[in-house]
Amino acid sequence: MSATKKSRPHGNVLPGFRLALGFTLFYLFLLILLPLSAAFFKTFTLTWAQFIAAVTSPRVLAALKLSFGASLIAATINAFFGFIVAWVLVRYEFPGRKLIDALVDLPFALPTSVAGIALTAIYAPNGWLGSLLEPLGIKVAVTRIGVLIALVFIGMPFVVRTVQPVLEDMQSEKEEASATLGAGRWATFSRVLFPIVRPALMTGFAMAFARAVGEYGSVIFIAGNIPLVSEITPLIIVTKLEQYDYAGATAVAVVMLLISFTLLLLINYLQWRSSRFRTAVT
Repeated sequence: MSATKKSRPHGNVLPGFRLALGFTLFYLFLLILLPLSAAFFKTFTLTWAQFIAAVTSPRVLAALKLSFGASLIAATINAFFGFIVAWVLVRYEFPGRKLIDALVDLPFALPTSVAGIALTAIYAPNGWLGSLLEPLGIKVAVTRIGVLIALVFIGMPFVVRTVQPVLEDMQSEKEEASATLGAGRWATFSRVLFPIVRPALMTGFAMAFARAVGEYGSVIFIAGNIPLVSEITPLIIVTKLEQYDYAGATAVAVVMLLISFTLLLLINYLQWRSSRFRTAVT
């Protein structure tokens, strides 16, 4: 065994670490850092007072609250139900399983505008579900509930496809050993299974949240875009651009970027802590 380890060449299979690292940094700079830095530089054309006025108007604050609040709620819903969907697809055999597995990817392939039109047609007062909810006093279209439903729709596949491979690789012997030692179903899930799945679940949550924050096409149709009620932040940015207020649009975009980066950094930190805990346990 030791001879085998010594005979292995040092380094990675792919040669040229410096070249690969240089290409990686250049690629990230060209596609990510350069456009983002341009947004920051455009914001510098505003004075501090103008910047504060642009990002603290009641309309912008309401849109930021709706965008991030609805995105967090939608990502939480997707994390819960996405785990259940992934569990069913992996652990159970039933007729139509492959069809359901393929339908999970539908929000990936469906254009966002088509998704928005479809959701609006279903949840409108004269739609299939909207006509049933309207007599109960529940209005979905042109409300914040509609925004939430659209964000849940587009974020579900991120959680399912992130958790599903982990569940497929999970060995059933750990569940059997836990049951043999007298643990119940809840104890087996909370102490054996969930710590293994948790890092992937948090990754899916982060991806669903990031996708929801920047979502535009599927939301504007069902939201109605009423200022201070159902208007999302990406729509405010587009509106400012249409009004040739480029500095104001980039100011809102920078605030949105900073909030998103902070939240994603926090989620990644929690995921790192969870991964360390799982390694220590296993």
